[in-house]
Amino acid sequence: MRLREFISLLDSISPFELQEKWDNSGLQVGDLGKEVDKVYLSIDLDSDLIERLQPHSVIVTHHPLIFSKLSRLSYDEYPAKLLVKLIQKDIAHIAMHTNFDKTHLNAYVAKTILGVEPQCEEFVCTFEKEGSFAELVSWVSQRLGLRCPRVVEREGAIKNVALTTGSGGSLIGVIQADLFLTGDLKYHDAMRAKELGLGVIDIGHFESERYFADALLAQLKKHQIEAIIAPIKTPIKVWNETVH
Repeated sequence: MRLREFISLLDSISPFELQEKWDNSGLQVGDLGKEVDKVYLSIDLDSDLIERLQPHSVIVTHHPLIFSKLSRLSYDEYPAKLLVKLIQKDIAHIAMHTNFDKTHLNAYVAKTILGVEPQCEEFVCTFEKEGSFAELVSWVSQRLGLRCPRVVEREGAIKNVALTTGSGGSLIGVIQADLFLTGDLKYHDAMRAKELGLGVIDIGHFESERYFADALLAQLKKHQIEAIIAPIKTPIKVWNETVH
């Protein structure tokens, strides 16, 4: 299969035209006429991951490597440093970001990871889940493997929940639920949620979107396309003074 045909297949799974105006999903690097030898899937790219990839392959990531406008390519800066490595190994790169959020990722995390049946609209999945705030924190933490989640506590019983993977703080004003699960919670968004009586659990950006590769792999299998999940670790660590 040529890269052009592979991109067309991805577009049939999750149309690139659905991406937000500020997004840059689609082809990042590559020759559309070249044959694809191997397909890799990952949430992101870093130098270590590129070193592990086979030459003449293609990697599909959730986040675009080229996101902001490139005014120069200085080889010791990000993202040019990674772009050079990709070009040297003849590795194509495709991003499926906000389009895949809308069509698959949020629903996949809700159904497969949280084990609920959601109603999905754009970036938000909603579902019923009853319990106290403490019980919901414990449930979410166990399901997503969270160690010490940041929260905006809400008094009273929880009956319905909304989910947006990644960074969904800008949606707080329109969420119709008792509890909102999202990542990258900012201070002012937390203040807004508190005044609106909306409970929030910060489920992490990486932690909630790391299932991208699994979700896309499930779709590719339906088209008899083999792909390799290329794991990558979050660059953010929890500092433990007893270890250091």
